Amino acid sequence: MHVPDGFVPLWQCAIYYVILIIALYFAQKWARNNLDEKRVPLMAVLAAGIFAIMSMNMPIPFGTSGHMVGGTLIALVFLAPEACVIVFFVVLLLQALLFGDGGITTLGLNVLNMGIIGGCVGLYTFKGLKNLIGKYPSIAIGAWLATLIAALACAVEMTIAGTFPLVPGLIAMGTYHAFIGIIEAVLTVIVIYALEKFRPDLLVWNKNEGV
Repeated sequence: MHVPDGFVPLWQCAIYYVILIIALYFAQKWARNNLDEKRVPLMAVLAAGIFAIMSMNMPIPFGTSGHMVGGTLIALVFLAPEACVIVFFVVLLLQALLFGDGGITTLGLNVLNMGIIGGCVGLYTFKGLKNLIGKYPSIAIGAWLATLIAALACAVEMTIAGTFPLVPGLIAMGTYHAFIGIIEAVLTVIVIYALEKFRPDLLVWNKNEGV
């Protein structure tokens, strides 16, 4: 799902950077009000985990790649898509600079897909389904759907950029990430369950904050 440099015209990259700057502005305001001495180390540990799972890429036709994302996990642990913006900005920047995975010009686009879209889809799917089907099924569906929607968004953006055609792109990205999303759903449920069981103090799970 990492889009490398050269796949998107610079004027489109500039639009995605504007979105990124706005998102970072709200993310830093959230961080100032919500991160404490417990949650900063937790965010760092989760960021390292996200870095690792996103490094396990499988090639997808038309020049991009498929991998797990982790946006739903971050959004659920902190109950905030703003946390995803911070984590994915740092992780994707390091991956681009150190490993050439993704790109600098496409950083805004990659954060949009994996952090903003992935985090929002996962979190709000969970909130919308929790009272209907239960906590863990809604976590699983949110994680699966977040992976799929982020991948489909990437395919649409590549079509707008003129990189590859829409329908083959949607089929390729959607098919791969529908299967990847199953693995992501299982891992997200396992991590949330483990945190609830062993370190519930690290989770923001109470009625006052909408869960």
